[in-house]
Amino acid sequence: MNQSEKELSVLYKISQTISARQHNVSDLLTEVLQIMETDMGVSRGTLSLRKAGSDVLNIEASSGLSTSEIRRGQYQLGEGVTGRVAQTGISELVPDISESEDFLNRTKARSDQKIAFICVPIIHHKEVVGTMSIDLPSVDEEELKGYAVFLEHVAQILASAVSTIREEIEERNALESENEMLRRQLGDRYSIDNMVGNCNSMRIVYEQIIQVAHSAATVLVRGDSGTGKELVARAIHFNSDRKNNAFISINCAALPENLIESELFGHEKGAFTGAAQQRKGRFELANGGTIFLDEIGDISPAVQVRLLRVLQEKTFERVGGNEPIEVNVRVVAATSRNLEEGIAKETFREDLYYRLNVFPILLPPLRERKSDIMLLADYFLQHYGGMYGKNMKRISTSAINMMMAYHWPGNVRELENCIERAVLTSSDGVIHGFNLPPSLQTSDETHTNLLPEKGANLKQMVDAYEREILIDALKKYRGNAAAAARYLETTQRIINYRIKNLGVEPRKYK
Repeated sequence: MNQSEKELSVLYKISQTISARQHNVSDLLTEVLQIMETDMGVSRGTLSLRKAGSDVLNIEASSGLSTSEIRRGQYQLGEGVTGRVAQTGISELVPDISESEDFLNRTKARSDQKIAFICVPIIHHKEVVGTMSIDLPSVDEEELKGYAVFLEHVAQILASAVSTIREEIEERNALESENEMLRRQLGDRYSIDNMVGNCNSMRIVYEQIIQVAHSAATVLVRGDSGTGKELVARAIHFNSDRKNNAFISINCAALPENLIESELFGHEKGAFTGAAQQRKGRFELANGGTIFLDEIGDISPAVQVRLLRVLQEKTFERVGGNEPIEVNVRVVAATSRNLEEGIAKETFREDLYYRLNVFPILLPPLRERKSDIMLLADYFLQHYGGMYGKNMKRISTSAINMMMAYHWPGNVRELENCIERAVLTSSDGVIHGFNLPPSLQTSDETHTNLLPEKGANLKQMVDAYEREILIDALKKYRGNAAAAARYLETTQRIINYRIKNLGVEPRKYK
């Protein structure tokens, strides 16, 4: 077979390889280089890619190079033969690398023996996206030129595939960078420093999170609904060594009893009606990370048995399967129920209770965190002000009094919803008492304590509203009635009259 027939045969094989491996470009490039090594007598081949927006070329595929040699094969644009070809878009031939000062041998793969080197550009849409190079036994210059022309043809055939892999690499790198950024943001968001609350009971909670975060101990978070149990679970995860792995949350009370086993442990195809394919459960998805089981007190006795086995042996089987699956999962459970009462009534297994209760954390209700109410309110005020594009300035005295007097049965969640509603209804950047929900509108704080049992009449409600507006204006101008009058666009005489009638004392606000 003469040289032309050999080249046609190689081009045919390369075309067939492109058709067969069009969805795996990295394998395609490696196989093309191997074809050239086998059929063309090439001793070494490399394909380098230039990162978009960068002047650096890295080896993406190779034949005859070790992993360490590939790592060393990095070139700046214009550096050495490879860098210059990428910069100019013109092929270069080196008859003998041992006599060339431009050949850098960056990979350290060549000895001092006489070797010829050819490097050609890979051009896609008039842009040099990479280079392709081969080593050959030293041949005469005419034969070398023939090889160069052939290599340029191969580069043209591969140009589209090379451009595709470059885009894939850039997309992968962008996704990895984005994932890393999101991980950092989540870590910052659930940092203990960003948790709101400064009372003694919350300081104890912070200390417990720090103590347990880096261990593998099972944690049981207890507290009323709305106290922030999932926030604590996420803080434990994102302050642990597992922070770069999955955090899987599941509310056990929200799932029907006949589905919770499948959700937790997965199922095999055909395990039950509707199981059309195999499905991984939450424990399997959380492998290497943390699983948060909220409202653990609501699971059935049958699921309790399976959960106990996972905690003890770190293995389970999917529903309908008999293949044991090992998992490395950190379990954080939470409940608002009295589990001890459940044990007494035999609705909750005692052995499971002790497995879960390795490291208990108790979250206090908001009514026991009076000093934190305004810290949380101010945090939510700024958060929802930013979310809805409103410049929220402050919370009025009457609104503060209402919030401090309220018993907050819904805890922090109720306070958050209350502030969000108030931000939406506020028209002047201030949360007034009338912006708060009716449940907070107590008679003492709205100054309607002397009203008849049937409720307030129109005059009394108007007076209460006017009094609040007047107090806010006086606070704004430190008890200066004249300034308050200008702010409210009325006269000082009217303001003084209303101050006297409503029993407001301006000196309190100086």
